[in-house]
This record gives sequence, C-alpha cells and structure tokens, in this order.
Amino acid sequence: MNTLAAAVRPLRLSAPCARTIPAAQELRPGDSSIRRNLNVQTSTETGRLKTIDELPGPSIPTSLYWMLFKGYSKRMHLMQVLQKNLYGPIWRSKVGSFEMVSVASSEFIAQVIQQEGRYPVRADMSHWKDYMDLRGHDYGLHVSTGTDWYQIRKCLNPKMLKLGEVSVYASTIQQVVGDMVQRIEVLRCRSQDQATVSDMAAELYKFGFEAVSSVLFETRLGCLQEDIPHDTLKFIAAVNTMLGLSDAVFFTPRWSRSILPLWKRFVQAWDDLCSVGQKLIDRRMAEIVAQVRSGEPADGLYLSYLLSSEKLTRSQIYITLTELLLGGVDTTSNTLTWTLYHLARDERAQELLYRQVNSVCPNKREPTTDDLSRMPYLKAVIKETLRLYPVVPGNGRYVTENEVIVGDYWFPKKTQFHLCHFAVCHDEATFPNPEQFTPDRWLRSVTSSWLPQSLNKHRPYSYIPFGVGVRACVGKRLAEMEMHFALSRLMQHYKVKPEEGATIVHPKTRVLLIPEKPINLRFLPRAE
Repeated sequence: MNTLAAAVRPLRLSAPCARTIPAAQELRPGDSSIRRNLNVQTSTETGRLKTIDELPGPSIPTSLYWMLFKGYSKRMHLMQVLQKNLYGPIWRSKVGSFEMVSVASSEFIAQVIQQEGRYPVRADMSHWKDYMDLRGHDYGLHVSTGTDWYQIRKCLNPKMLKLGEVSVYASTIQQVVGDMVQRIEVLRCRSQDQATVSDMAAELYKFGFEAVSSVLFETRLGCLQEDIPHDTLKFIAAVNTMLGLSDAVFFTPRWSRSILPLWKRFVQAWDDLCSVGQKLIDRRMAEIVAQVRSGEPADGLYLSYLLSSEKLTRSQIYITLTELLLGGVDTTSNTLTWTLYHLARDERAQELLYRQVNSVCPNKREPTTDDLSRMPYLKAVIKETLRLYPVVPGNGRYVTENEVIVGDYWFPKKTQFHLCHFAVCHDEATFPNPEQFTPDRWLRSVTSSWLPQSLNKHRPYSYIPFGVGVRACVGKRLAEMEMHFALSRLMQHYKVKPEEGATIVHPKTRVLLIPEKPINLRFLPRAE
C-alpha cells in the first residue's frame, strides 16, 4: 500500500556537519548488543557528509510535468527508472509540500533497512489513524507504532511466519483452490469458444479474497459461487473503495473534509469494512462457544488462535484481521494473473512447469506442502513474476529513531525514504535481460545458455518482494502457499494460451502494479 505518493513525508533538516558514522541497529528489536557497521564512502577529502540539500532530483514543475503531461501518474513504477537514469541511485523528490529521498540500488536499500531502528515505520498512515480515532477503534498493525506495534506483531507472527505452522492451513486452501478450478471450468465452457476466461485478474481476486478470509475469519465468504452473498459483495466493494481513495484522502487537507466528498466516502468504506468484519468474527465466535458448550472440539485456524491467546483485545482483533485481509488479497491475485499471462506466452516455461508438477504429483493428485518443496521450478516461476511485477513497486521507511547515513549523505530523524524495488529489480547489472521472463535465473543450475552462473545469484536486498526484517509482510508464507497450490493445480488441468489476437499488456500503478487492461486467457484441458 506504499506507493511513491503515499510514501512522501516532510523532512526536518539540520545543519550539515561532519560526524562519525553511527552504528546501524540490527533488525531484531530488543537485541541492543548487536550492531552492524556500514561501509560508507565520504564525499570529500575532509570526510564531510553531504546533506539532503545537496542531493540531485527533479523540481516540482518537472515532477508535475512528468505526471500530468507525460502520463507517469499511472506509471509511477517507470518514473523510478527514469529518475534513476537521470540522477543516479539516490535522489530527492518533492510533491507539493512533501519531500522524500528515493534510493534505487540494493546497497543503499540495505543501508536504509539496517538503520531503520527497532520499531520501523513504513509511512505515515495519519488518515487511517483519523478514522480509527473518529470511531473509537483500537489501532491495528498499520496504524500502531513503537512498542504498541511490536506487541501486535509478536502476537501475529507465530501462526503466520513459521512454515510448519502455516502448513496447517493447507487443507483449507486446497478446498478454495478446488472451487477456483471448478469456477474456471464453468467460465471457459460458458464462453463462445468454450475456452476463454475473461478478465483473469477479477476472477483471481475472488480466489485471493476467499482463500485469505477462509484462514483469517475461518469462514467461507462465497466469492467463488455463482451468486455471491450480499455482505461479501459489500466487503469487496468497501476494500476497493477504501484503497482507491486512500492516497487522495492522504493528500487532501483536513480542513476540506467537511466540504469535499472524499473523506465521507472514505469513512463509509471503512465503516462497511469494519461492520462486515466484526459480523464475521462475532459469528465465528458464537460457533466456537456453541461447540464448547456441546462438548465438541472447537478446532479452528487463525482467528481461534488469536482469541485463545488473549493477547489482543477484541477491538484489536477486529481491526487487525481486517487490515491483514486488505494486504493479503492483491498479492495473490495480481501475481497469479501476471504469472499465467507470461506462461501463456512462453510455451517452454509452461511445459517445464507442467512436467515438474506432473512428475511430483502424477494423475492430477493434489499437491501437499511436502510436494511443493520438490518443485523448484514452480517457485522459480513465482519469484520471476514478483521480480518483474513487485506487488508494491516502491516501499517506504519513515525513519523516526535514528539519524541515517546512505552513501555519502547524512539524513536527520523523521526522513521519509522511498525504496524503489521496481527499479532495482529491473537493473541490468543485477538481473541480465531484466525485461525478459526467465524463471531459470532462480534455479541453482542454469538452463539458459546466455545466463552466466556468476550472475545467477542476485545481490542481497535486490529482491525483497515481501519486505525484510521485522516489518516484512506477516502473510508471506500464506500468500506463497496459496499461489503455489493454485498454479500447480491449474497446470495439472489446463494448458494456458493467450486469447486470439491478444496484444501485449503493460502494468500500471494504482497503489499496486496491475494490468492496464483485462487479461483474457484460453484454458485448454489437458489429456487425462
């Protein structure tokens, strides 16, 4: 959710001075005994560190020209590449009264991350906080900061980030995957050529929504049914509305909220999200109570774990699960959409993937989590898609605890950094032929003759699609399992091809990297 626009924050500048390089704190909060020294080259013979005022970067008129007249407002990911080519791997940008420092090299991203402090902040979410305050809600994972944030995160981690714990969700996810495959079959048979499924992103969005909610809320929402329930449609619409308005509300002055309709629509979307989410949680809680009273085992998944731990208040659970849902749908749906798009256009890659899946799970047997560990090409395909299309093309770090040294520049506390993942993932020096879909680059043994072994290993911090450190995506393991199961099952049943007459589809930036137009694909059944 951290776009180039959403990441900017005002900077407080201090007078430039020569200073020793501060030791960077390790990523694990509370471990004050460990420090990492940064190898930073100073800019002059005297060793003086430069300040933000000495950074290159576009003027406000230049930025507005690029966005309004050159079309970069919908292609902010490409503006990263443009600015990196013009100004180098670190530059200063301004949007209105907001200012930020963009870093677009793996080395500089590493330096920012290693100095972000014990309780890192991605970006100021003051507009979300304002809504929580308005309704008297507790703060969730995205709004909380400092020790409050860390305590919530500690409660969420155990059943989400440990691979052994996440494997408990496999059977539930497989049920949703099975429903998704049936949905694909219905849609293709219903089409004029009995093969084409229109707007794959929309269909896979329903799958992602159903999969993550089945774990978080322990409830099937019916997203893959022919007739989707009213509350589910309301929930999905609220998610799209809230995220769609979030950037605009962030940049709109508070005094205008009583005049312009943006704030009112933003609040209504949040109200819908919270009311439906609370209803789902309360309903599941009533079921658990009824099971206990009747002497039945109250087995459950993530919600049951949070309730039984008693480490979060009921209000915190309401808002935290809703926020986790917001971050868990698009990762799965967008990545799978782009993956199928490229596999449909790359027969070799699709055939290699199908052969591996079929060899591990012959006769269309459902894969298990153990089976997935024996499918390196499956994982390579997903990794390559996430390299080409990072779910969030740029991430933010609002460094509040430390002064920061990046390269030969010194920055004060409360500097907003923009980590340009898209530009780094498309860097020729790190990823040869960066615009080419090449899953082979992630394999230990190279199968492409033009890809040297020495360049097969990417640099640290050049590829971090789920973030890194204590602020990394809490749902990473679950999202990967959803994508691996879904893609392997689709490969078992279908050969995917582009729609007749299909043209190239480019990404556009709308918070996330999404297709600029619907992706329609043909699903041809594989022989029994």
